[in-house]
Amino acid sequence: MDRPIDQRQQKQGSEALILVEKRSGIATITLNRPKALNALTKPMLTSLAGIFKQLDSDPEVKVIIITGSGRAFCSGVDLTAAQEVFKGDVKDKSADPVAQMERCKKPIIGAINGLAITAGFELSLACDILFASSNAKFIDTHSKFGIFPSWGLSQKLARLIGVNRAREVSLTALPLEASTAERWGLVNRVVSPSELMETARAVAEAIARNDEKMVLLYKAMINDGVNLALGNALELEKERAHDYYSKMKPDHFQAMQKYITGRSSSRQSKL
Repeated sequence: MDRPIDQRQQKQGSEALILVEKRSGIATITLNRPKALNALTKPMLTSLAGIFKQLDSDPEVKVIIITGSGRAFCSGVDLTAAQEVFKGDVKDKSADPVAQMERCKKPIIGAINGLAITAGFELSLACDILFASSNAKFIDTHSKFGIFPSWGLSQKLARLIGVNRAREVSLTALPLEASTAERWGLVNRVVSPSELMETARAVAEAIARNDEKMVLLYKAMINDGVNLALGNALELEKERAHDYYSKMKPDHFQAMQKYITGRSSSRQSKL
């Protein structure tokens, strides 16, 4: 059954700062503070961490999309509350949305609808798949404002786009345009603003149609293996494959063969 998540923890006054919608196995999180370019307050950070933890354990949810309202995805931490956020315990993973995104077993799709600045940039890097609107911009302002990175931007970006490019982005604090981000391999695809959510939703639906258990195992294999040397990653894959197949029963193989045969008999289906 599709239903919205209880949003009482995500409100200041009567305004819902984080919206969550569940539909057909897909949960969509929307940062909803458009007048402040979706800047994150301490309560929003804690709530966002809790939302990811809750969705990860929700049996109705297979894929998660995160986006922003208005012209920004997320402009970073609200600097009016900077001391409260930055001098807090950065090791408290229960209140850390990036830590909860990294722990999330389910695929996370980022639909970057506009500015993704510093903490917003880091939220983007915690996604498994990224789509950006043509007007999106990624900006790392750590060096501009004297903020030390603690959500992985200094390490993840270099692994995605190369060390020299990462130095340019982070040490200059200049905007990285969506088209360049796509060319450098940071985002999967750039689309028009009107197509962004449709594109993210279509990919989420394609994932949700697949074998749920294998999607979770495959995501974990990719994410765990990418941090290892290739030889070690290949060994890890073999170990996990052996463990997986050793637990499969004959009826599982029969169901697999029946499914493949049914797909093959359809003109429009492709394996």
